[in-house]
Amino acid sequence: MSWPKYHPLPYQPDGGVWFAALRALDCPVWLDSAGGIGGGRYDILTAEPHRCLRFAWDEADAVASALREVIAQPAGGDPALPFAGGAVGYLGYELGRAWQGLPRHHAHDLPVAAFGLYDWALILDHRLQRAVLVGQGRDPALRRRWDALCRTLEQAASAAPVEDVASQESAAGVADSLPWPAYEAAFARVEHYLREGDCYQINLTHRFEAELAVPAWSLYRRLRALSPAPFGAFLDFGDFQLLSNSPEQFLSLRDGVVNTRPIKGTRPRHGDVALDTQLRADLLASDKDRAENLMIVDLLRNDLGRVCVPGSIEVPELFRVESFARVHHLVSRVRGRLAAGYDAVDLLRAGFPGGSITGAPKRRAMEIIDELEPVSREAYCGSLFHLGFDGRLESSIAIRTLVRQGARLRYWAGGGLVIDSRATEEFQESLDKAAAFFELVGVRPEGGQPSSRMRS
Repeated sequence: MSWPKYHPLPYQPDGGVWFAALRALDCPVWLDSAGGIGGGRYDILTAEPHRCLRFAWDEADAVASALREVIAQPAGGDPALPFAGGAVGYLGYELGRAWQGLPRHHAHDLPVAAFGLYDWALILDHRLQRAVLVGQGRDPALRRRWDALCRTLEQAASAAPVEDVASQESAAGVADSLPWPAYEAAFARVEHYLREGDCYQINLTHRFEAELAVPAWSLYRRLRALSPAPFGAFLDFGDFQLLSNSPEQFLSLRDGVVNTRPIKGTRPRHGDVALDTQLRADLLASDKDRAENLMIVDLLRNDLGRVCVPGSIEVPELFRVESFARVHHLVSRVRGRLAAGYDAVDLLRAGFPGGSITGAPKRRAMEIIDELEPVSREAYCGSLFHLGFDGRLESSIAIRTLVRQGARLRYWAGGGLVIDSRATEEFQESLDKAAAFFELVGVRPEGGQPSSRMRS
């Protein structure tokens, strides 16, 4: 039988069952839609890349070259499937700094980008309730192992659901890179730059750090149970893992159509239905949050304008409230058609890093972030992505994302500041966004300043 090959499998909705069968393999990946919540539809699982690439700061240009090699020899595939082999991994925020021409700044422990070249993938379609294994056959190792891989996944399909057990361990404490006094001082500097006209929005972020000797797989299962999201992911690079519960799409390219769905505007969820409804309505009616969102929509329209057909860029959704396990978000959508002569790599270069996590104008906001944030963002505020051999791209903004290196856990949270932002409310919003992490490690950072905003 010729390649690519397709092997239908019994549908099993619990992606954790499938991943449990694959996670002992080299560089396993689970792109997780949490069963199709929040507009998600597919889970993509794969492992054993025939190449795994890592890039240092001075290799930023090589990242684009390596990605372009992925699509240089297009491979066949079922257009009904979102992915049929290609690159899966992350592009870190530091790569965005390099691509923007900013100098090297804070030390960082991760590669600026890392991704594997995967020759096969298991696709779970939660809408149609089907599962299929697809293999390209470019890798001789896959040709030899195909039948065994099919048998492994057939056995997994009948396994019992993976149970999420509450952690019995807690960290000794959580360190905050911007505790309240430092945050207040940084906020004052942001206000200065906003008044002086350097920027009209600047994203300011904390890094929360804890020590907890719990396996990465256990952490992800627990994090997923606490805060499921349509762009969840577990990426295991061996010496470090990325655990993401991102709700935010970055750039999508399919059939020449580009989509991006920026998030700006947040309220916490509340256990009382009436209060939760009030918080949602407050977000939708907030002039401040709408202004923040619109600024980023305009920034993204400009970014897409570099590679899209003139006149094709539109905003089919503006100020839509979407509710997740921990927060309500204000979401918009920008769409365009990729111009002739451009590909997915050009699109990434034009938009990276995403404006929703820098501010605007982008480069000046990033310079101010360098000045005010005392630690590197590493993978946070970069992007988790898959780029198919067929040239299709899907990516998320790497927010609500945890880096695990041994027992060391790092998690970031922040928000966009504008001229009418209030320090106490913005500080509290960053804590709201990190609520799942604090519950995961069993402790919150000491100190802080309460907000007048209702909290869960």
